[in-house]
Formats: sequence, C-alpha cells, structure tokens
Amino acid sequence: MSMFQQLYTVVIDKLTHGLPAYLTYHNVQHTRNVVEAATYLAEQEHLSDKDKLLVQTAALLHDTGFLQSHEEHEMLSCKIAQKLLPEYGFTQEEVDQIGTMIMATKLPQSAGDMLSRILCDADLYYLGTDTYDTMASALYSEMKRFHRVKDEREWLLKQIDFLNDHKYYTDTAKKNMEQGKQNNKAALQEKLNQTINPTNEQGSLMQVVQDAIFMVLGVLFAGVALKGFLVPNHFFDGGVTGISLLVHEIYHYNLAVLIIVFNIPLMVAGYFSVGKRFAIRMLAGVLLLGICLELLPSFALTADKLLISIFGGAFLGIGIGLVMRVGAALDGIEVIALYTLKRTSFTITEIILGINILIFSIAAFQFGIETALYSILTYFTATRCIDYVVEGIQAYTGVTIISSKSEVIKYQLVNKLGRGITVYKGERGFLPGKFEESADCDIIFTVVTRLELRKLKNLVHEVDPKAFVFANTIRETSGGVLKRKNAH
Repeated sequence: MSMFQQLYTVVIDKLTHGLPAYLTYHNVQHTRNVVEAATYLAEQEHLSDKDKLLVQTAALLHDTGFLQSHEEHEMLSCKIAQKLLPEYGFTQEEVDQIGTMIMATKLPQSAGDMLSRILCDADLYYLGTDTYDTMASALYSEMKRFHRVKDEREWLLKQIDFLNDHKYYTDTAKKNMEQGKQNNKAALQEKLNQTINPTNEQGSLMQVVQDAIFMVLGVLFAGVALKGFLVPNHFFDGGVTGISLLVHEIYHYNLAVLIIVFNIPLMVAGYFSVGKRFAIRMLAGVLLLGICLELLPSFALTADKLLISIFGGAFLGIGIGLVMRVGAALDGIEVIALYTLKRTSFTITEIILGINILIFSIAAFQFGIETALYSILTYFTATRCIDYVVEGIQAYTGVTIISSKSEVIKYQLVNKLGRGITVYKGERGFLPGKFEESADCDIIFTVVTRLELRKLKNLVHEVDPKAFVFANTIRETSGGVLKRKNAH
C-alpha cells in the first residue's frame, strides 16, 4: 500500500467517525468526490506524478478542519496538515504548498498557481454536473443549520449570484463543466421565477386596500374638479375628458355617460396595446368616475376664472395622478397616442398636443377665445399636478438599478417585465469609513412607461430590498423594445 493510500485510509476513517451528522454537505462523501475530481483534473492537465500527489493530498485534507469547527475550517485544515503530513514523508515545503492550495478554496476562491486552480475546480466540480440539485440541497440544509440562509427563496438568490460570479480555472473544467453549470443556473432561475410572486397574503391584502383607496380618492378628486369647478363654469380640459366636456356643452348629453362611452374603445385598444390588467383597472376607474358624476350635484365653488382654471386643473390632475399610481387611467388619451404612434412618424407628445389643439380650437370657436385660454391653463395645471403625484414621471422613464442581485434582476426585467436592458460594468462600495472596500457590479439601465414604473419597483424590491434604484425623465424615445405589449 502506497503512502498516500495509507493516509487516505486514516483521514477517511477520521472523517467518517468524527464529522457531526448535521454536516449534510461537508461530509466524508464530499471529500471522496473532491479527491476523485482532483485526480481526474490532474491527469487531464498532465501534471507530474509529484504534483498530482500534492493535489490529491490537499483534496483529501481540505475539509478536515470541520472535525474541529465550521468556522475558519480552511485554516484548521492547514494546521492538521502541518501536524499530520510529516509523519507520511512530506517535506515542510510540500506541506506549505498543500496549505496554500487549501486556503485557495476559501470563498471567494483565489488560486494563484496551477495546483491551487485544480483543487478549486475539484472542490466545486459538482456545479456543472447532473448531481448539482442533490448537492445543493444538502448544502442548503447545512446552511440553514448555521442560520446563514432564512428560506429557500433566499437560497435560490444566493446560488444564482454564486453561479454567476463563479469561474472555472482549468481548461478541462471549462470545457467539460461550464455548459452544465449554465444549465443548472438556468434551472435555478426558472425555479426562482416561479417563486417571485407575492406570497405574503397580508401584504397582498394591504396592497389591494391601498390601490382601492388611491382609486376612490382619485375618482373623488376628479369628480369634484368636474362638478365643482369646470362644468358649472363651462370650462374644458384636454384629452378624452376635454372631448366629453366639449360634447356635453354643445349637445347637453349626460357627462357621465359621455366619459364612459368615449373611454370604452380606448379600454379595448389599451387591452391590446398595454395589457389586460391595465384595461380592467381603467374600466373600474372610469365606471367609478361615471357613478361619482351621477351622484355629485353641480356646485360652483367659485366664479373667479383664474381660480377655476388653477384649482379645477389641480383637483383633476391629482385625481388622474392617484389613479395612475394604481396602474390605471381615467383619461385614455395616451392609449390613443400609443395606437396612433404605430401608424405615424409622430411622437406621443406631438400626438397628444395635436388632439388637444383640436379640442381647444373648437372650444374657442364655440365659446370664445377667453374660455379656451382659461381651459388651456386648466389643462396645463392638471398635467403639472399629474407629474407631481406620480413622482415627476413623463411618458417614458429611464431607470438605473444597482444591486448585488443584478443577475436575478436582469432576468426578471427581460422575462417578466418584457423590457430591453443595457448593462454597464461598474464598481460599488466606497462607503464612509469603508472607502477601501469595493466590488465589481453590473449597473442595469432600462426604459419603461410611467404606467410600468410601479411594477418595476415592486419587482426589484421583491428581489433585493436594498437595491439602489433611481429614475429620470426621458422626453422622447424610439427603437428598442419600448413598444412591446406589457402586462399591467
């Protein structure tokens, strides 16, 4: 029996009888697997017999520190090697070399020589194999035992980030294991994708209640604006609301019915252009507004035209803005703009401007220039208030995301939100008192509509509550995947 075989027998026996049962991953079988993988990689990388023996020995001893403690087990393994190996004919130089290999396996791995690279690849060889699920499940149980993960979802996030950052060192491992590792990562992402849904029933209920409150308040504000300011004083607004007011003043049709009727085809268009959820919420908002207008009597709060323009527009803008925060709309003019955009070369801003110019021109012709000018002021005030209520959001918003969970967020933005993304390579850290600490990171940039921003923020927060997210207004956009249908 060779010296290594004698050492192997002794060490395996110690691990078999000495390791605690709760080490479901760092057990004796793991050591056997790493020795086997190290032997294979050493042969494939054409190491000399001497170097092969050193790698095998390091693989055999690399987790013996768990016999004493799971904390700093690599250092403990080196101490065991220092004490044990001279008995089997290893020189001090060889023992030191084995210690260097063992320390290289400490996460994050840092292999500076060929032997360390082989051991590092052998230690994580399973990442690219069909046994990954079994091994990862065993590691998850062990990590929960040490309170290093809270639940399976956090574990999935950690594993995806780990696989994303991990790189095999040797040509053999890259050739044979990299594709398997990528397949395993894709499977994890799919599993995570199935879990990224609101699981907290209380949180979901609170969100529904909050949305309902915003919807009702938005409708009430809009109703007061129409019945308390605009309608009694024959003022107008832009958009579909302005069209409804104009027809109401000219033909004296019921305003509530007009608003509902004019918005119905836009809800249908919104269903195909924006999404089912948006169309349903828009229907709810418009119906509530119609009911509100029927129940509220006309009551002129003031006869001052300037006050009517400013406060009528403000109340209307606040109402529309609150409903937009729910992911719906009380005025379908943007749906018209989206629909027209696909068939013309005009921007959304130009289309909305053109529609409103037509509305105010008819108002000027029918009711006088002064009424039209005050109505333009009403519309301007309303749009400014909408901007404030929905946090300064225009038609499109550029969003930048910096997170340690960037890989998962990228996957969700593309596959869940249907957005195109651009990734910048950056460096995060540099905190006060810890300026020296930094790490490479992906900086994600994407462009969404203002109706999607709330959904994007919820998605990012679900993945990483500590992610740094900031948005900025984009006046005009073209190209990319901005016009893709999205589910709201």
